[in-house]
Amino acid sequence: MPFKTKKNEPLVDLEITLLDALSEGVLPEATRQISLSQFLKEAWQVLEPGKSLSHNWHLDAIAEHLEAVTNREFRNLLITIAPRSLKSILASICWPAWTWTHKPEERYLCSSYSQSLATEHSVACRQIINSEWYQRHWGRVFMLAGDQNLKTFFENTKRGQRIATSVGGTGTGRGGDVIMVDDPHNVKEAPSATTRKNVLDWWTQVMSSRLNDPQTGCKVVIMQRCHEDDLAYHILKSDESFEHLNLPTEFELKRKSVTVIGWEDPRTKENELMHPARFGEMEVARAKKTLGTYGYAGQYQQRPAPAEGGMIKRSWWRYYKELPLDAHGRLHFDEMIQSWDMAFKDTESSAFVVGQVWGRVGADKYLIDQIREKMAFTETVKALVRLTNMYPMAGAKLVEDKANGTAVMNFLQNVVSGLVPIQPDGGKVARLYAVSPQIEAGNVFLPENAEWTADFVEEFSSATPDGGGTYWDQIDASSQALTRMLRARVRLTWGRKPKGTGDSNVVPLSAHSSGGRKLTFGKRQGSRGFSVLGNRRIG
Repeated sequence: MPFKTKKNEPLVDLEITLLDALSEGVLPEATRQISLSQFLKEAWQVLEPGKSLSHNWHLDAIAEHLEAVTNREFRNLLITIAPRSLKSILASICWPAWTWTHKPEERYLCSSYSQSLATEHSVACRQIINSEWYQRHWGRVFMLAGDQNLKTFFENTKRGQRIATSVGGTGTGRGGDVIMVDDPHNVKEAPSATTRKNVLDWWTQVMSSRLNDPQTGCKVVIMQRCHEDDLAYHILKSDESFEHLNLPTEFELKRKSVTVIGWEDPRTKENELMHPARFGEMEVARAKKTLGTYGYAGQYQQRPAPAEGGMIKRSWWRYYKELPLDAHGRLHFDEMIQSWDMAFKDTESSAFVVGQVWGRVGADKYLIDQIREKMAFTETVKALVRLTNMYPMAGAKLVEDKANGTAVMNFLQNVVSGLVPIQPDGGKVARLYAVSPQIEAGNVFLPENAEWTADFVEEFSSATPDGGGTYWDQIDASSQALTRMLRARVRLTWGRKPKGTGDSNVVPLSAHSSGGRKLTFGKRQGSRGFSVLGNRRIG
């Protein structure tokens, strides 16, 4: 006999079928519960019939974290992983279908950088749900609603939804319990600052208000890193609510991923591959050759700048714990200067103002102190005066003669001495290349324990030959200072030591030499002398 409620109200077909089965002692297959990872293994034959799935631990890791989101163990998740790692099949296609096996009321708002890709994922998800395999196990849980069954939007009889849209697409007028973004950037368009800004604006201004319930809703972003200023960077810098699952192709011990659910990257050896059965050493070598150092570091290592750095290698820098002092404990340098890179205006999107103090001993240059903030004109003036009072021995104050720099110099010309307007020679990349030999030679020293040193090194490491890099303000100020200090003269004189001088740079001529020819580092001295430009390491 079919079951009825206590009030003798009619039951819907699904409830009648379920209760009839229970009355006969049969547990229907509709209640089958499996993990998302197992779901992928079984659904694979629906999506790729006749092909074997090369399952790997990284798929289990992604599945575990998506399950944790479904269970609201945490609500926001960022996954960074290489392309062609089955991330879209698992996250965009299988995850919503799996969730509906036990939580059919969940509503998904899914997006990608292109509408065609988002639609492709939506169709594949619906294909799984309509498959004989899925219907045999979970067909009694819900049915797809006939009046809302489109390629980009389908709904089930429990009011669960899956909406497919693109970055900036019209579908983002709708909402969801789960916002899922799969590859928000088109890798080919990622170098465009305008295109990247459009993605970030879409995320912050549009998607930020699309959750049906901000207190229980979830956000998941899964992507490959494609630029230093991509959506992943924005999330990591501005939203601490996101859990980050980072899966580089080659393991880097210093960046080992450990997450809140107790998961950690199982690899133990440096450069150990994530999925060698599918993407082995030959494939890695091919990717590095095809994409180049910068492309591979971003898309496969999830680090848009190479670990060792691009134009400037991390290993080139030297560090100091104490600055050179004289016998009286005072700073002892052959030369001290300030170098400033000033922003155009004090808006949130403007660059930082950077003020630095440098000292030189022979060929060695020391970055003594640095100010780096987003400052308006008034704050910039105060900062320059403050740094001048702290380091009165820094005579020359180099200021790039543009942006606020010109106005600051005009304002302070009768207050602060030594303001030197600088007209940059060439572009920022050319200027960095010009001073890079000093860094590579080990002649540039940074404070070992300053709170800003790590960000300073990272900015240089992220710089690319095409001008890429999140910021260049510290680079520009440093290039300006190093270029200036490279001009310091060191005289080497061959011949007799002049009487009454303390010149220690005299190199005696051999017995067969004659004349007083001298080598001077600096300007050409005329037809009887010979000059070159260069520097000399002291000590």
